[in-house]
Amino acid sequence: GISMLQTADGALSVIDEKLIRMKELAEQAATGTYTDAQRAIMDSEFQQMASEIDRIANATDFNGIHLLNGDQSGGLKIHFGTGNDAAEDYYYVSINKATSSALGLNNVTISTQALAQSALTMIDSAITSKDEIRANLGAMQNRLENTISNLSIQAENLQAAESQISDVDVATEMTEFVRNQVLAQAGVAMLAQANALPQMALTLLGV
Repeated sequence: GISMLQTADGALSVIDEKLIRMKELAEQAATGTYTDAQRAIMDSEFQQMASEIDRIANATDFNGIHLLNGDQSGGLKIHFGTGNDAAEDYYYVSINKATSSALGLNNVTISTQALAQSALTMIDSAITSKDEIRANLGAMQNRLENTISNLSIQAENLQAAESQISDVDVATEMTEFVRNQVLAQAGVAMLAQANALPQMALTLLGV
């Protein structure tokens, strides 16, 4: 799950670069020192950047699962528990669509000064939308990492508990062994002494 989120975030970082370049072009086109012919050239690159955003959003996948084209906006189940309890064993990761139209850049052009000025506001909004997607991915990655830490602690404590139940306490067992050995030796000595008493009595009687 973490690798999937990192894949999506990596693609969004590239989309971020395209949005920044689009803003640079819009800023240039919004300046009155350029002609509309020159703005048309800028707009050509601007549209290519928008198309590249669409290509990245539609092509980014993890293990065959497309991440940024809207397929996962409803949530992708990440299962990490041993049961099927929604409160304990899984949760959903949702990734919003990141195509140019989803970011609010559909049919945006900078072919004139007025359109370029309008485009600046739209690009700022698109950057904010992209940042929100990345922030959500970062939050979900942190949550997954915390889940991993919690599961690791549980596994470690469960192993420790199992070891206490099943492993031999060497010191205790050795003490018990020596105690039983002493008792056995004492018993043998007492039995030997008891067996010798009749013979000693006969000796004293001179028999």
